[in-house]
Amino acid sequence: MKVMELVGPGLDGIRFAERREKDVPLGHVRLKLKAVSLNYRDLLIAKGSVPVTYPCIPLSDAVGEVVETGVGVGRVKVGDRVCPTYYPDWIDGTIATEKFARDRGWHGDGVAAEYLVLSEQELLHVPAHLSDAEASTLPCAAVTAWAAVTRHVTLRPGSTVLIQGTGGVSLFALQFALAAGAETFLISSDDEKLARAKALGAHHVLNYRANPQWGAAILEQSGGRGMELVVDVVGAGTLEQSVIALSNGGHISQVGVLGGFAASVSLYPLMTKEAHIDGIMSGSRDCAESMMRAITHQRLRPIVEVSRQLTDLPEALLHLEGQHHFGKVTLAIDH
Repeated sequence: MKVMELVGPGLDGIRFAERREKDVPLGHVRLKLKAVSLNYRDLLIAKGSVPVTYPCIPLSDAVGEVVETGVGVGRVKVGDRVCPTYYPDWIDGTIATEKFARDRGWHGDGVAAEYLVLSEQELLHVPAHLSDAEASTLPCAAVTAWAAVTRHVTLRPGSTVLIQGTGGVSLFALQFALAAGAETFLISSDDEKLARAKALGAHHVLNYRANPQWGAAILEQSGGRGMELVVDVVGAGTLEQSVIALSNGGHISQVGVLGGFAASVSLYPLMTKEAHIDGIMSGSRDCAESMMRAITHQRLRPIVEVSRQLTDLPEALLHLEGQHHFGKVTLAIDH
């Protein structure tokens, strides 16, 4: 079968290759993949920013059709359209080290291939109303956003939510917050993207480059109420402003490290607001299944801006690195 491989650090270390298809053992299925989508962590892995054992098949998010089942399979059947979970070993319950020790495309092969053989326990049925490109975006970005807006907070109509940026996780968080009836605030440095976010339903938008003290500006926009939830995708460089924007008792869902892995924050404002910073490591299969039901019920559609072919992976990662995207970048797999 055809695959994309990482053979060394850097985007010039991506190559097209052939691998032998695996047998289908007890409790496993063979998936014919239809589309994959990109996440920022895929760029970090491809560039060698984290340790990788080469050669490695990259990427974590995909959708495919079950074309063969092993003995004892009962969760899925031939013809079902499914996506693999992001963390194969996190089925349910709270986070634990052993549940996220293995993820696709980093600690083992990922999904940039024509076929995969996986345990049926790692699979999720996808909403029928979504295209293959849309469905491929769900395992990491959508589940992370769902966890960010549901795990430690209960959003109600009128709850205030601030979202940073217009990437995949951010726009999923916007859609989920809007579906809950929240009043939404979104920041970006790009006025065109802010206009597009407004068209998607964001109630208030702000250019953070034009307003470096955007925490206070958001506080003012909310009439002094502050944010019950901030979905922070950056960390370093934004965390202090996120705290300023919070309401008393508010929560920050820390879902990204676009600004790096180390951040500092003044403790006193955190204390006086009795604020919470909640780390989010995506979610379990149970969490993902709850999200799938919500997407189906609300008829939500992921925002897919760019759709290319799997062989365009290096160019697609460059597009991601340049932060030119609005929503998700996906790649189709032709057979």
